[in-house]
Amino acid sequence: MAKKTKTIEERLKNLFDLQIIDSKIDQIKILKGALPIEVKDLEDEIAGLDTRVNKLNSVLEDVKNHIGKHKENIKTSESLIERYNKQLDEVKNNREFEALTKEIELQNLEIQLSEKRIREANDDNESKAEALAKTEERKAQKEEDLVKKKEELEKIIEKTEKEEKTLSNKSDKAQAKIEERMLKYYHKTRSAYRNGLAVVTYGRGSCGGCFNRIPPQLQIEIGNRKELITCEHCGRVLVDHEIAGITEDVD
Repeated sequence: MAKKTKTIEERLKNLFDLQIIDSKIDQIKILKGALPIEVKDLEDEIAGLDTRVNKLNSVLEDVKNHIGKHKENIKTSESLIERYNKQLDEVKNNREFEALTKEIELQNLEIQLSEKRIREANDDNESKAEALAKTEERKAQKEEDLVKKKEELEKIIEKTEKEEKTLSNKSDKAQAKIEERMLKYYHKTRSAYRNGLAVVTYGRGSCGGCFNRIPPQLQIEIGNRKELITCEHCGRVLVDHEIAGITEDVD
């Protein structure tokens, strides 16, 4: 048996019904507001702060090891100086004395250099520790904000989840009644406007989407329902009030 071709009136009714369902879903999304995006942004920011905390901890550990290394160098130099000083008491000529004296001077320079590196490392350690404290404080605040945002979002989801799921199923069924070419046009038009309206009525001679005037002849054609009429200004599909199931106001 050949598939029955839908009339223009049936197509318009199906399109308008789909628009009503999708608009209700849009209203639920508006109720949620920017919360899902805010939650995702906070999660990403916390992940970034966590990475920074780990990096700063790693840097602080390196600084600690660096300081430890130079402290060991100082001990080694001090030990050598002590040994060289003892050897000075046993020198037999000026040549040995000068050699030992030079070694002691070199070890003192090594101590001074290590002490300088320790001071620099301590300064670096202080600035990195301060940065770490601020980062951890910021991370804790963001985690607190995230908990609040998630609780707020969960309450809204709990309130609207059942309704949104029901509407989503209705939308799928309504889309199944519409030919693919028209459905693509519908979704493309919906995505072009923030209010998601792709199918609108006209009232007082104006498009219900962009509110531009509709020529009288086009109004007659819309009422005849013999073809799909779109607004020449915004591209939305236009339907008459009878299709929409509402009563038009009289001027």
